[in-house]
Amino acid sequence: MHANDDTTEILYQGNWLRLVRRGHWESCERTHAQGMAVIVIAVTPDDEVLFVEQYRVPLGARTIEMPAGLVGDDHAHDTLEAAARREIVEETGWEAGKVEVLLVGPTSSGMSNERIAFVRARDLKKVGAGGGVGNEDITVHTVPRAEAPAWLMRKYREGYELDLKLWAGLWMIEHNPDGSRADEAPLIL
Repeated sequence: MHANDDTTEILYQGNWLRLVRRGHWESCERTHAQGMAVIVIAVTPDDEVLFVEQYRVPLGARTIEMPAGLVGDDHAHDTLEAAARREIVEETGWEAGKVEVLLVGPTSSGMSNERIAFVRARDLKKVGAGGGVGNEDITVHTVPRAEAPAWLMRKYREGYELDLKLWAGLWMIEHNPDGSRADEAPLIL
């Protein structure tokens, strides 16, 4: 397939996703906000990383992830920052005093148009219980930062699916994407 082959055949379209074929290539597309989502990297004032646990139907398993959500799913003029602020409160019950978009990129470039923005949340304040909205049924975990990798591996051995972006998120607690220290240099995209 050539890069300029823009003939698109919609094979199936649902409320949130569509399956398309371009030339011989089949892929899945999100139908909102150009396929954008956010993942929120957040540490409480007690130096605990916020993780969320929920059942994910496509995997048929419970997963451990960082708070995350779609951009523009319910709000037509959503921004990355607004989506991150909303999702962290809905999912964890913590409110961010400051959010900083770190990096945007594809999640699975051979399969989907979905892009995710890593957003670092700072100056957190507890404002509710979290747990998600609707039928999300989210369990919030606050894990001491120094113990987070070992805790994640324990969950893996217990049979949980782990979002591989967790390790990038853990690294970005202390670092900007360019490798500079998060607390020493302002991020310039």
